[in-house]
Amino acid sequence: MARRSLIQRLRQHHGIEHATVTLLSRRLPGAQLVARSDGDGFIVYGDVDTATLRAVAEEALARLQAGASELAIHPNCGTNLVTAGALSGIAALLAAGGRKRSLWDRVPGAILGATLALTLAVPLGRWMQLNVTTSSAVRQLRVAAVTRLENGPVPRHRVTIA
Repeated sequence: MARRSLIQRLRQHHGIEHATVTLLSRRLPGAQLVARSDGDGFIVYGDVDTATLRAVAEEALARLQAGASELAIHPNCGTNLVTAGALSGIAALLAAGGRKRSLWDRVPGAILGATLALTLAVPLGRWMQLNVTTSSAVRQLRVAAVTRLENGPVPRHRVTIA
């Protein structure tokens, strides 16, 4: 099998991470979970049992492999936050532009521009996840290991994907 590029691996791991967090959240309502993908897999921050995390990660991967691609998209993804921040910042700058008006005269336009941008950020953030930051094309992958990491103030696990 050809070696996957780092970008492809990150997108795949990010998709598996989202699917895992989605299924974990359903199984453990109210659990405080955060995750971060990297070239080896992903890390889950939060108080979760190692065996439970492994079972859910394997289920998430199997569901993605069976075609449940919607699991690769998550509403609380950092991609959505970056998209919203970038759009609203740019819109506010553009709307507030021009030095001929006073600062207070520019504020309403900046607020309106940022608000419109935030409205567009929801579908654009989802599009960014679908096409840029995640992938559900994970057919050849498997969960290689789930390891509890002991150092650090927050409980965390490394999920290694091979």
